[in-house]
Amino acid sequence: MITALKILNDIQSLFFPEICFGCSNILNTNEQTICTQCRHSLPLSDSIRNTPNDVLKVFYGRIRPQHACALLQFHKKGIVQQLIHHLKYRRQEQIGEFLGAWMGSELKTIHNYQTIDYVIPVPLHPKKLKKRGYNQVNRFAQTIAKAIHAEFRNDILLKTNHSTTQTIKNRLKRWQDLETTYKVVNPEILNRKHLLIADDIITTGATIEACVKELQHHADCSISIASMAITI
Repeated sequence: MITALKILNDIQSLFFPEICFGCSNILNTNEQTICTQCRHSLPLSDSIRNTPNDVLKVFYGRIRPQHACALLQFHKKGIVQQLIHHLKYRRQEQIGEFLGAWMGSELKTIHNYQTIDYVIPVPLHPKKLKKRGYNQVNRFAQTIAKAIHAEFRNDILLKTNHSTTQTIKNRLKRWQDLETTYKVVNPEILNRKHLLIADDIITTGATIEACVKELQHHADCSISIASMAITI
């Protein structure tokens, strides 16, 4: 049975080879999602093990997360942009799982993140979720939660307003749109809990700021932040 399954897998790999989402070259049998060369060329953020860091600086004077970090640095037309584009718009959810496993392996060794109770992804509005078919942050958040022995919860924070794409708006307009965008369900379970908010890209930080303020408005909780990438 094992031999037959291996033969089928080999045939599938021959006719439908997996490609690297960074460079589009065919992956070797020991590679997943991106090739070794692309992985080594990814621009890593130094925020996971350093405090203060660039992620915390985004939120200075706005919110006070316990800890905040991003795995990668996001540059326009760079490899990170390509990976996240595949994740968000081409249904390549394995990229989120790949990045979540990588980040989770780092966070589980850091004391600051060993007290996390719930990992909560930044939610999509139901209309966008139905159109896209998935929340691109979910697999990232789920994989981190598993690594740090926390509970993944995507039923606590809901998005109630369906707004247009945030990237084309200035910071003031983004905040005005986001101010009443999120709703907390069953806030009583969050009291005295440590939450980790997970997102894909931190740009102005307006989305996460709105999420954190809404959560802390309804519950006595501490909040940390983890993102796939931060714009530089």
